[in-house]
Amino acid sequence: MTALVKTRNIDRPDDAYAMLLAAHEGLTKAESDALNARLILMLINHIGDPQVLREALEVARG
Repeated sequence: MTALVKTRNIDRPDDAYAMLLAAHEGLTKAESDALNARLILMLINHIGDPQVLREALEVARG
């Protein structure tokens, strides 16, 4: 099992955030919500480990 990485794990977080914002440019609310849902499902698939996903969801909920 892989542990959830809770420390910064990206060299340029501002660039990553800018990419996320750019992906949403020009989309309607519904299109933006659909993009977010697809992205979440792809990242869940990438994680692949249910325990890591469970921990990530708990952390995200606060």
